[in-house]
Amino acid sequence: MNRLHIDIGSTYFKISANGVTDQYFRDFNIDIYDDVQNKCANLLTKYSKENIFICSSANGGLSTLIIGITSLFSIKYATNIAFNSGINIIDTLLYSKIDTAIPPKESIDVVIIAGGIDNVKPKFDKRLLEYLKEVNYQNIVYVGNNIDRPFLEKNITNLVVLPNIIKDKLQIREEELKEYLTNLYQSDIVGKEDIKKLYNITSNQIYSTPYIVNNSLSVLGELYSDVTDPFLLIDIGGATTDIHYSTDLIENKNILTNSGYDRLVFKKLGVYKSRESLVFGAKNNEFVYELLDYLGVNENILEEYSPKATVILMQLAIFLVLYQVSKNYNNYVTLKLDILNSIVLTGGISKVLHDNDIDRIVKFFYKKILHYSTIPKIIIDRDYKIWTLGIKEIHHVR
Repeated sequence: MNRLHIDIGSTYFKISANGVTDQYFRDFNIDIYDDVQNKCANLLTKYSKENIFICSSANGGLSTLIIGITSLFSIKYATNIAFNSGINIIDTLLYSKIDTAIPPKESIDVVIIAGGIDNVKPKFDKRLLEYLKEVNYQNIVYVGNNIDRPFLEKNITNLVVLPNIIKDKLQIREEELKEYLTNLYQSDIVGKEDIKKLYNITSNQIYSTPYIVNNSLSVLGELYSDVTDPFLLIDIGGATTDIHYSTDLIENKNILTNSGYDRLVFKKLGVYKSRESLVFGAKNNEFVYELLDYLGVNENILEEYSPKATVILMQLAIFLVLYQVSKNYNNYVTLKLDILNSIVLTGGISKVLHDNDIDRIVKFFYKKILHYSTIPKIIIDRDYKIWTLGIKEIHHVR
């Protein structure tokens, strides 16, 4: 009862005290610290620095470019580990196509080079070096076969070399790369000037929000007794949409990780900062126009800026997330949604959509895409209890 929990998002920040959570729209004309002080100074003075706990997803996480030998193993495994470490993937590049590939224009926080299994003939050559000259990156890590290692170490400055992420039996090895990326992400959060100033009000470590949420999943039943494995948690925010899911749902058992839960981030499915890309994704989905008709609107709603349009965009985000992890979509991970027991929704969506708004979308998806007449149990985290639980879990203050 004597602790204050703060979550800094890309669009809102949320403060939880004495079991009550309030959210505030951010003022983007001032830094985060000043914004929090302006709106919540009286509340902050009631708590000591030791009893204030903060997490943040305000900066959108780190960005990565993944270069791999095969899409089935090296790229897929590196993608899985990156997402579970809170890293946003800007692009993936199959090495056989590097001659015609266009380097990303934006700055990349970390490049991941993933090779094949150990003891195979060398795969990388000077084409990789020429390509990397055109990429503006801050960090670079190699997690591939041992034969290519000497060539890359000799020719790439500041290369970090970690064990191969592909084991002998083609199973994933995640520990070392995940730790490296997680530490990099953590250093980035702490290094941001806005975030560093928040240490003026807390003496505790500031963590990334996806990491905090993921740490709540194993004890989620303490909040919601009707959440049963396997379940899917959808966190729809202003810039990105994150999902966390039971690994029992994964089709490809070679990419099972040590944790019982994995994470996937959809960088272009936010409803505020990523609105344009969400609309673009919706317009290019073959089922969306039928879905809009089902909801009683037409495609003109996608160009509107109104409360009704916000509701529709959030509903579309739910549909597109489910669609992109279903068997109908050729993504890097496919989830067995037919065995899903529970869907948990949190984030800004919980403050806007009514129960019926969500039920209608899930029912449409299951009937139209999966051809099922029944749907999983839907639980809505309207008071942001999940991230509060995650903070308590990680700081051992429960």
